[in-house]
Amino acid sequence: MSTYPAEDRSPTVDVHAHILLPALQQLVAEADPDNFAAQQALEVRRNGPESMAASGKMIKERWPQLTDLDRRLADMDAQGVDVQLVSPSPSHFYYFAAGELALQVAKAANQAVRDFVDRAPDRLNGLGLVPLQHPSLMVEALEHAVPGCGLLGVEIGSFAATPDHPERGTVELSDPRLEPFWSRAEELGALVFLHPFGCSLDERLDRFYLANTVSQPAENAVALSHLIFSGVLDRHPGLKVLAAHGGGYLPTTIGRSDHAWKVRPEARTCAAPPSSYLKKLYFDSLVHSTAELRALVAAAGPEHVMLGSDYPFDMGADLPVDEVQAAGLPADDEALVLGSNARTLGIIAAAALTARPNA
Repeated sequence: MSTYPAEDRSPTVDVHAHILLPALQQLVAEADPDNFAAQQALEVRRNGPESMAASGKMIKERWPQLTDLDRRLADMDAQGVDVQLVSPSPSHFYYFAAGELALQVAKAANQAVRDFVDRAPDRLNGLGLVPLQHPSLMVEALEHAVPGCGLLGVEIGSFAATPDHPERGTVELSDPRLEPFWSRAEELGALVFLHPFGCSLDERLDRFYLANTVSQPAENAVALSHLIFSGVLDRHPGLKVLAAHGGGYLPTTIGRSDHAWKVRPEARTCAAPPSSYLKKLYFDSLVHSTAELRALVAAAGPEHVMLGSDYPFDMGADLPVDEVQAAGLPADDEALVLGSNARTLGIIAAAALTARPNA
């Protein structure tokens, strides 16, 4: 149990932390072995054998952090983190799954996260999954996750294929078929956590770990641009979208998008310059650079950046609070990033606010 400080401040909240759900992987592998094997082969092609070997070793070493609650809570205490918002590892998206299985996977993930969170309700809150590859099923999965399981929202990838209807191509976040999902998420006040997994560049990134270091920021930038330019944020001004990894390349290079909006008619599809939408989105702090974190806060505003660690993966931050503090932000801005913004958005385990008198 964390010992909360006596002073009147918001709990320190990590909005980007993952759990692994082995039972979910077993479910999919048994229900759809051919497509599961094909997905595994795709990951080898995307990442390359060297990175796959290194990642396998890393997962084995960090298995306790991914699955064991006591280890997680001890690590949170060591980091100075009071509350984690946990979401399934993005490897559990399984966007190749057909309709019935896809909905089963999402609901199983939602319930598994709920069960995990319930074991430490003063320290944890959770996000579920929806089948992005099946837009027509996303509202049902969202309803199951939020009002059904009491989770704060759902995690989605940056794009998905459509296995039942390959002729329809890729589902981007600008896809009109997602409108009912965005509408219901807005109505529910649900948080939508954008976390890329995989990249359509495939073999071009199969060495030097470019499949992570380049693809994750690039996918964030592409997905957020689809949201912005398509007018999703104009039509749904109350939508709460949180982008992992500081939003990738977009927030600090958005001047090019603003210029295109001014000079290209096909890019003038949102109501205002693209940079103005940064203050309608939320970003985690995981950019691995104090200079980049300061730039992100300057671009999005301190009210729109929250502490994120990507716990417990090796591309995350072992000491996320220390990294935010090292950026030298003004004290008020630092407090917003470390916890106040998360509290404003309701990303606080309910019991955390009663665990100490001054919360």
